[in-house]
Amino acid sequence: MTSPAKNRDGFATALGVLTATLGSAVGLGNIWKFPYMTGEGGGAAFLIVYLLATLVVGLPVMIGEIMLGRKARQNAIGTWSKLAPGSPWFLVGCAGVLAAFSIMAFYTDVAGWVFAFVVKAASGQLNGLDKSVGEAAFGSMVSDPFGSLAWQWFVLALVALILIAGVAKGIEKTTKILMPVLFLMLCAICVRSLMLPKAGEGLAFLFAPDFSKVTVAVVLNAMGLAFFKLSLGMGTMMTYGSYFLDEADIPKTTLRVMLADLTVSMLAGIAIFPAVFNYGLEPTAGPGLLFMTMPAVFSALPAGQLFMTLFFVLTSVATIGAMCSLFEVPVAFLIETIPSCSRKVATVIVAIGIGLCGVPATLSFSVLSDVTIFGKNFFDMYDFLSSNILLPAGGAFICLFVGWVWGWERSKECLTNNGTLSNEGLLKAWFFLVKWVTPVLVFIVLLKGLGAF
Repeated sequence: MTSPAKNRDGFATALGVLTATLGSAVGLGNIWKFPYMTGEGGGAAFLIVYLLATLVVGLPVMIGEIMLGRKARQNAIGTWSKLAPGSPWFLVGCAGVLAAFSIMAFYTDVAGWVFAFVVKAASGQLNGLDKSVGEAAFGSMVSDPFGSLAWQWFVLALVALILIAGVAKGIEKTTKILMPVLFLMLCAICVRSLMLPKAGEGLAFLFAPDFSKVTVAVVLNAMGLAFFKLSLGMGTMMTYGSYFLDEADIPKTTLRVMLADLTVSMLAGIAIFPAVFNYGLEPTAGPGLLFMTMPAVFSALPAGQLFMTLFFVLTSVATIGAMCSLFEVPVAFLIETIPSCSRKVATVIVAIGIGLCGVPATLSFSVLSDVTIFGKNFFDMYDFLSSNILLPAGGAFICLFVGWVWGWERSKECLTNNGTLSNEGLLKAWFFLVKWVTPVLVFIVLLKGLGAF
């Protein structure tokens, strides 16, 4: 087995490569964002569009991003500087680091809410058949500046401890444990949800498509979600790619990650929608579906407090892998840019930086609720900057570089592992997408995010 690079940390096993990459893709996007966007998008029709978007948008970009990272064996900025020296392509890496930083500034805030709800669920504070109980608990939590900051900093400290341990002993070891735990816990909640009397209505909503609900907005939202959920365009997959083993089959690994990620999303839908329909709640509840609606759902179940606590525990588990990958982007940059900077020092610097940048986002719902930038509070501004501008822009430039600068021959050499893999037919289909189709679709997502239509 070949190590990623001399004197450079990396994943130690093929299983570690898979679980760490999956841990980056699986997060709040699966258990929080996917269900509520599916609910707003009409259920099964949105699911089908999302699956197609993942195949033609998400998967091609992921393969290209990981390929470039493994080839360069550098951080997100160093990769561009090494593969395209003396050119402005390194700015794409800078945008990726900025995107990872801005996402963590508000993502750790949401993760803090999830961890807080674990305590609230376990202590019985969320018990109640009326969804106003969850609404009140959520409202009081986000309006408490000191409590919100404390939970955000707790999350930062937890992820920092994992990263200080390193890539193999920290990220890889953690995701090897958490991903199976997440899957088993989610399956347990699915079984309980499927036992409900009106579970069939929820399953029909999720799997029986009504294509009359497919609109241009639904298609664009599905493409944007596919991009966000797979952690693309923010330097995470490029950084993780730099830790891949030389013999790792990148197309096969990314396909497995995509399928596993989709499976987790559908399991989350199976866990949530049968319960939502059974108790007459609205699947179109929006972002509040997780925090304000689900407590009422679980309170109506036998042993509801136990399953509610389990649900928020698994949601918190899902946040850790994604946060590790985002955190690692600026950490890797500091380690490899400043020779005297150790992993521990780099991690502490990044944690403090994210903590300070995250303060305005956390306080956006309390003492800074009246402060806006272009009509958005700090929380929404961080989200808009990363999700609507930096991520799709990064993805579009990755496609343009791979398809028009890096080219077919070098891509084939990288992705066949110097001819040792027999996958050229699959690679030709991928290269066609990444050169001609995917960049156009990602550019449309970018224009939509900018409000061009």
